[in-house]
Amino acid sequence: MVRHTGFRYQLDPTVEQSVVLARHAGAARFAFNRSLDTVKEALALRKTDPEHRVPWSGFDLINDFNAWKKTEDAGRVVAVDSGGTAQIVVTGLAWRNQLCQQVFEEAAVDCGRALAAFTDSRRGKRAGRRVGFPRFKKKLETTPSFRIRNKHSKNGRAAIRVGDNETVRSVTLPGIGAIKVRADTRRLRCMLAKGRAKILYASVSFRAQRWWISLTCEASDLHHKHHHQPHNPGDQGGWVGIDRGLTVLAVTATAEGAELARVAAPRPLTAALGTQRRLAKAVSRKQRGSIKHRQAAMRLARHHHRVGNIRRHFAHELTNELVKNHDRLVIEGLNVAGMLGNRHLARAISDAGWADLARLLTYKQRWRGGEIAVADRWFPSSKRCCVCTRINPGLRLADRVFVCECGHRGDRDYNAAVNLAQWPTIEKVFSQSPDPRAGGRVTKAR
Repeated sequence: MVRHTGFRYQLDPTVEQSVVLARHAGAARFAFNRSLDTVKEALALRKTDPEHRVPWSGFDLINDFNAWKKTEDAGRVVAVDSGGTAQIVVTGLAWRNQLCQQVFEEAAVDCGRALAAFTDSRRGKRAGRRVGFPRFKKKLETTPSFRIRNKHSKNGRAAIRVGDNETVRSVTLPGIGAIKVRADTRRLRCMLAKGRAKILYASVSFRAQRWWISLTCEASDLHHKHHHQPHNPGDQGGWVGIDRGLTVLAVTATAEGAELARVAAPRPLTAALGTQRRLAKAVSRKQRGSIKHRQAAMRLARHHHRVGNIRRHFAHELTNELVKNHDRLVIEGLNVAGMLGNRHLARAISDAGWADLARLLTYKQRWRGGEIAVADRWFPSSKRCCVCTRINPGLRLADRVFVCECGHRGDRDYNAAVNLAQWPTIEKVFSQSPDPRAGGRVTKAR
């Protein structure tokens, strides 16, 4: 088995290399806009000629861009000889040979993916929010980025290399050369040397006034010592429920009622909200387009980047601890995107990072051979008593203590975690209910 993973490093380029990186990012934006313009021109011609071909896939857009970049429309100069005769010389894109050609191809592929997402969304094949037609990328509104594939020469040498020329903290890119990085690359270098990983492509982006590189790799499966032992086919025990909250980020408990952990939410945005307001006011007071305005915006961007790093680091630590100690996990299928529509809770939910936490748990548990179950969205984990299974419909969001008629009284999050741990055993009973959203049989239905 193989898995896809990524390694992200901060680049430390020289002034000349920064200019080259910015040039590649601009070329990627130019190729994307040109491919989208080709599609719009073809759609306009198709109104008068129904048989006109419209390039829609990434492969067609690559061919059209490669053919266009050598034509007169891409670039031309007027040459005047000694006799005064003017002649038009077709040059195409004069600067196309100064960059890696894969940048143009990958930008065309991105345009094809955006068009495919638009088509699938219109036809109902794509879940989630409706995707609109792709728009042109503006220089000041989009993140400068580009992508390069890792090709191999005839002698087997890779185009993207890590730690080349005895510079261990460096990444070599085709057309750019070796660029220093600000982190240790030992783990990736060891995996590449042992043949346990292969770099597929590199994505370079400019965020918070820094250049970053993400290396997407195809790595071998984790060592068997890091895998969980498989359960017997008839064994339905050992499940651990995880209830996500705002004040307490995660509460874990077993189906028998044993609370395992209670992790408080770091809430990095709430802690740094004062600094964020001060930096945002500093940006609004500066004249747009001035150097001071650019510097203030840079400080605000770095602040947002730091807050995101704190949240991401904490989520990785928490998920690593959970998947290492438990082989069977149950989480609740929350509609996080819909809950963000609540203006009273949107900032707290985003600060907690519920969606990212579920995503990390899913693929990390799969790497270790464990099981993860997702409880139904309408499962009343908070309103259901974990002792007598009675539903308390009067429970409000402000009620942090669960009280049942049977006499059970306990923490609301703990009660929800126990109910989630019991979900695999009661899933069939809950799904057979005529109205799972109501948690029972429909009454007064015509």
